[in-house]
Amino acid sequence: MAEEQAPSPAPLFGAGSCGLDEVGRGALAGPLVAAAVVLPDGFSHPLLRDSKLLSEAQRESIEPLIRREAVALGVSSVGADLIDQRGLSWANRVVFERLIAMVGAREYLVDGNLVLASARHWRSIVGGDRLVPAISAASIVAKVYRDRLMRDLHPEFPDYGWDRNKGYGTEHHLRAISRVGVCPHHRLSFIHPEPRGLFEELIRAPG
Repeated sequence: MAEEQAPSPAPLFGAGSCGLDEVGRGALAGPLVAAAVVLPDGFSHPLLRDSKLLSEAQRESIEPLIRREAVALGVSSVGADLIDQRGLSWANRVVFERLIAMVGAREYLVDGNLVLASARHWRSIVGGDRLVPAISAASIVAKVYRDRLMRDLHPEFPDYGWDRNKGYGTEHHLRAISRVGVCPHHRLSFIHPEPRGLFEELIRAPG
Protein backbone atom coordinates (compact mmCIF):
# COMPACT_ATOMS: atom_id res chain seq x y z
CA MET A 1 0.00 0.00 0.00
CA ALA A 2 1.33 3.45 -0.88
CA GLU A 3 2.56 5.53 2.02
CA GLU A 4 0.16 8.34 3.00
CA GLN A 5 1.79 11.74 2.74
CA ALA A 6 0.67 15.34 2.95
CA PRO A 7 -0.10 16.83 -0.49
CA SER A 8 3.06 18.14 -2.15
CA PRO A 9 3.06 21.10 -4.54
CA ALA A 10 5.57 19.39 -6.81
CA PRO A 11 3.40 17.06 -8.93
CA LEU A 12 0.14 18.66 -10.01
CA PHE A 13 -1.64 15.30 -9.86
CA GLY A 14 0.10 12.90 -7.53
CA ALA A 15 0.19 9.14 -7.25
CA GLY A 16 -2.89 7.63 -5.66
CA SER A 17 -5.24 10.06 -7.39
CA CYS A 18 -8.44 8.59 -8.79
CA GLY A 19 -9.42 9.82 -12.24
CA LEU A 20 -13.10 9.94 -13.19
CA ASP A 21 -14.68 10.49 -16.59
CA GLU A 22 -17.98 9.79 -18.31
CA VAL A 23 -19.16 8.93 -21.81
CA GLY A 24 -22.51 9.04 -23.55
CA ARG A 25 -23.70 12.53 -22.64
CA GLY A 26 -24.84 13.32 -26.16
CA ALA A 27 -26.29 9.94 -27.12
CA LEU A 28 -29.96 9.52 -27.99
CA ALA A 29 -30.05 6.00 -26.56
CA GLY A 30 -28.35 4.00 -23.86
CA PRO A 31 -26.98 4.94 -20.46
CA LEU A 32 -24.56 7.55 -19.29
CA VAL A 33 -21.50 5.56 -18.17
CA ALA A 34 -18.65 6.73 -15.95
CA ALA A 35 -15.49 5.05 -14.72
CA ALA A 36 -13.06 5.70 -11.90
CA VAL A 37 -9.45 4.52 -12.14
CA VAL A 38 -6.49 4.68 -9.77
CA LEU A 39 -3.29 3.95 -11.70
CA PRO A 40 -0.12 2.58 -10.10
CA ASP A 41 2.67 5.06 -9.58
CA GLY A 42 4.72 5.48 -12.75
CA PHE A 43 2.21 3.81 -15.08
CA SER A 44 2.54 5.01 -18.66
CA HIS A 45 1.58 3.82 -22.12
CA PRO A 46 1.72 5.48 -25.56
CA LEU A 47 -2.06 4.98 -25.96
CA LEU A 48 -2.93 6.49 -22.57
CA ARG A 49 -4.83 9.58 -23.70
CA ASP A 50 -8.38 10.90 -24.05
CA SER A 51 -10.49 8.07 -25.45
CA LYS A 52 -11.88 10.37 -28.16
CA LEU A 53 -8.36 10.62 -29.63
CA LEU A 54 -8.10 6.84 -30.02
CA SER A 55 -9.60 4.49 -32.56
CA GLU A 56 -11.89 1.72 -31.39
CA ALA A 57 -9.11 -0.81 -31.97
CA GLN A 58 -6.68 1.26 -29.89
CA ARG A 59 -9.15 1.56 -27.03
CA GLU A 60 -9.81 -2.17 -27.11
CA SER A 61 -6.06 -2.77 -27.05
CA ILE A 62 -5.22 -0.71 -23.96
CA GLU A 63 -8.40 -1.22 -21.91
CA PRO A 64 -7.50 -4.74 -20.66
CA LEU A 65 -4.08 -3.45 -19.58
CA ILE A 66 -5.67 -0.62 -17.59
CA ARG A 67 -8.03 -3.05 -15.90
CA ARG A 68 -5.18 -5.44 -15.10
CA GLU A 69 -2.77 -2.81 -13.76
CA ALA A 70 -5.19 -0.48 -11.97
CA VAL A 71 -4.84 -0.17 -8.21
CA ALA A 72 -8.60 0.41 -8.04
CA LEU A 73 -11.32 0.65 -10.67
CA GLY A 74 -15.08 1.10 -10.79
CA VAL A 75 -17.80 1.62 -13.38
CA SER A 76 -21.26 3.07 -12.83
CA SER A 77 -24.12 4.09 -15.10
CA VAL A 78 -27.44 5.90 -15.20
CA GLY A 79 -30.10 4.56 -17.57
CA ALA A 80 -32.18 6.41 -20.12
CA ASP A 81 -35.30 6.34 -17.93
CA LEU A 82 -33.59 8.18 -15.07
CA ILE A 83 -31.96 10.63 -17.46
CA ASP A 84 -35.44 11.46 -18.76
CA GLN A 85 -36.87 11.77 -15.25
CA ARG A 86 -34.08 13.69 -13.53
CA GLY A 87 -32.09 15.29 -16.33
CA LEU A 88 -28.59 14.86 -17.72
CA SER A 89 -26.95 17.25 -15.28
CA TRP A 90 -28.31 15.25 -12.35
CA ALA A 91 -27.20 11.98 -13.95
CA ASN A 92 -23.70 13.36 -14.56
CA ARG A 93 -23.32 14.39 -10.92
CA VAL A 94 -24.79 11.26 -9.35
CA VAL A 95 -22.73 8.83 -11.43
CA PHE A 96 -19.53 10.51 -10.22
CA GLU A 97 -20.77 10.66 -6.62
CA ARG A 98 -21.46 6.92 -6.71
CA LEU A 99 -17.95 6.21 -7.96
CA ILE A 100 -16.31 8.42 -5.34
CA ALA A 101 -18.20 6.47 -2.67
CA MET A 102 -17.27 3.17 -4.33
CA VAL A 103 -13.55 3.55 -5.06
CA GLY A 104 -11.03 4.34 -2.32
CA ALA A 105 -8.36 6.92 -3.15
CA ARG A 106 -6.34 9.80 -1.74
CA GLU A 107 -8.14 12.32 -3.94
CA TYR A 108 -10.59 12.31 -6.85
CA LEU A 109 -9.97 14.19 -10.09
CA VAL A 110 -13.16 14.63 -12.10
CA ASP A 111 -13.20 15.63 -15.76
CA GLY A 112 -15.29 18.70 -16.47
CA ASN A 113 -16.66 21.51 -14.36
CA LEU A 114 -19.05 19.99 -11.83
CA VAL A 115 -20.07 20.59 -8.23
CA LEU A 116 -20.48 17.27 -6.43
CA ALA A 117 -22.06 16.35 -3.11
CA SER A 118 -19.20 14.42 -1.57
CA ALA A 119 -17.25 14.92 1.64
CA ARG A 120 -14.19 13.30 0.09
CA HIS A 121 -11.41 15.39 -1.43
CA TRP A 122 -12.29 15.94 -5.10
CA ARG A 123 -11.45 18.45 -7.81
CA SER A 124 -13.08 19.22 -11.16
CA ILE A 125 -10.56 19.67 -13.96
CA VAL A 126 -11.68 21.12 -17.29
CA GLY A 127 -9.99 19.13 -20.06
CA GLY A 128 -8.83 16.58 -17.50
CA ASP A 129 -9.15 13.71 -19.96
CA ARG A 130 -6.20 15.23 -21.85
CA LEU A 131 -4.23 16.41 -18.82
CA VAL A 132 -4.44 13.66 -16.21
CA PRO A 133 -3.42 10.07 -17.04
CA ALA A 134 -5.87 8.58 -14.53
CA ILE A 135 -8.76 10.51 -16.12
CA SER A 136 -7.61 9.39 -19.58
CA ALA A 137 -7.67 5.81 -18.31
CA ALA A 138 -11.17 6.31 -16.91
CA SER A 139 -12.37 7.72 -20.22
CA ILE A 140 -11.06 4.64 -22.04
CA VAL A 141 -12.63 2.17 -19.58
CA ALA A 142 -15.99 3.98 -19.68
CA LYS A 143 -15.99 4.22 -23.48
CA VAL A 144 -15.14 0.56 -24.03
CA TYR A 145 -17.74 -0.52 -21.45
CA ARG A 146 -20.51 1.57 -23.02
CA ASP A 147 -19.64 0.63 -26.59
CA ARG A 148 -19.82 -3.06 -25.71
CA LEU A 149 -23.14 -2.55 -23.98
CA MET A 150 -24.62 -0.87 -27.06
CA ARG A 151 -23.27 -3.60 -29.32
CA ASP A 152 -24.85 -6.20 -27.03
CA LEU A 153 -28.21 -4.41 -27.33
CA HIS A 154 -28.00 -4.29 -31.12
CA PRO A 155 -29.37 -7.80 -31.89
CA GLU A 156 -32.54 -7.00 -29.92
CA PHE A 157 -33.00 -3.64 -31.66
CA PRO A 158 -31.21 -4.05 -35.03
CA ASP A 159 -33.01 -1.23 -36.84
CA TYR A 160 -31.08 1.48 -35.03
CA GLY A 161 -27.56 0.39 -35.93
CA TRP A 162 -26.21 0.58 -32.40
CA ASP A 163 -23.37 -1.78 -33.30
CA ARG A 164 -22.01 1.13 -35.37
CA ASN A 165 -23.37 4.38 -33.93
CA LYS A 166 -23.46 3.29 -30.24
CA GLY A 167 -26.73 5.17 -29.74
CA TYR A 168 -25.60 8.56 -31.04
CA GLY A 169 -27.70 10.65 -33.39
CA THR A 170 -26.31 9.61 -36.75
CA GLU A 171 -28.43 9.99 -39.85
CA HIS A 172 -29.11 6.24 -39.93
CA HIS A 173 -30.23 6.21 -36.30
CA LEU A 174 -32.52 9.22 -36.75
CA ARG A 175 -34.10 7.77 -39.87
CA ALA A 176 -34.72 4.49 -38.03
CA ILE A 177 -36.47 6.37 -35.22
CA SER A 178 -38.63 8.13 -37.81
CA ARG A 179 -39.45 4.79 -39.45
CA VAL A 180 -39.99 2.39 -36.51
CA GLY A 181 -40.27 4.70 -33.50
CA VAL A 182 -38.38 4.55 -30.22
CA CYS A 183 -37.59 1.72 -27.80
CA PRO A 184 -37.16 1.58 -23.99
CA HIS A 185 -33.47 2.44 -24.27
CA HIS A 186 -34.08 5.78 -25.98
CA ARG A 187 -33.86 9.05 -24.07
CA LEU A 188 -37.21 10.54 -24.94
CA SER A 189 -36.20 13.94 -23.60
CA PHE A 190 -33.46 14.04 -26.25
CA ILE A 191 -35.75 13.18 -29.18
CA HIS A 192 -38.08 15.75 -30.72
CA PRO A 193 -41.38 14.51 -32.18
CA GLU A 194 -40.95 16.28 -35.53
CA PRO A 195 -38.15 14.51 -37.39
CA ARG A 196 -37.72 16.97 -40.25
CA GLY A 197 -35.32 19.79 -39.54
CA LEU A 198 -35.09 19.15 -35.81
CA PHE A 199 -33.56 15.71 -36.29
CA GLU A 200 -31.06 17.17 -38.73
CA GLU A 201 -29.81 19.44 -35.95
CA LEU A 202 -29.28 16.42 -33.69
CA ILE A 203 -27.02 14.52 -36.06
CA ARG A 204 -23.59 14.23 -34.48
CA ALA A 205 -20.57 11.99 -34.61
CA PRO A 206 -20.08 9.43 -31.85
CA GLY A 207 -17.83 10.62 -29.03
